[in-house]
Amino acid sequence: MLFASVLTAVFAGAAGAEDKGVAVEWGGLKSTTPAGWKEETPSNKMRLAQFKLAKEKGDPEDAELALFASPGGGTVDANLDRQVKKFELAADKKPAVAKIKIGKQEATYQDITGTLLKKFPPFDPNAKITKVENYRQIYVIFEGKDAVYSLTLLGPAKTVEKHKKEFDEWLKNFK
Repeated sequence: MLFASVLTAVFAGAAGAEDKGVAVEWGGLKSTTPAGWKEETPSNKMRLAQFKLAKEKGDPEDAELALFASPGGGTVDANLDRQVKKFELAADKKPAVAKIKIGKQEATYQDITGTLLKKFPPFDPNAKITKVENYRQIYVIFEGKDAVYSLTLLGPAKTVEKHKKEFDEWLKNFK
């Protein structure tokens, strides 16, 4: 079944994940996570994979990395706009957006810092919104032949900054 295969992430070496990282397949590409990223069971069916990245000293919580494949997932621009709406931004702040390559795929890299409008459950229009200041999200998206592939790295700003270099290197290693 194509849908099931699109929503399948492949992990290898889970027993040695502490030492070697986890091999991840996403959008037909493969890369191994940094060893310190902790693999978790995805919190919902939309997620292919999910990881916790250790918090920076003084931050209240860890960052979370989630990977997605969305058949019929909307345009790249619509998804970028949706990500910005998850935040309140200072009047002089706009998300940084750049074009990057992930393997041979053209992708968009969006970096947002501001007050997260945390909503639970996330898709409930009547959900309570909690404002969480000084949050950061790096969002990467590309269109594959069978789905729109995206990922979010979301957490306290200092924690995301702590992991940014290894995150960017991990993206570069997708082949």
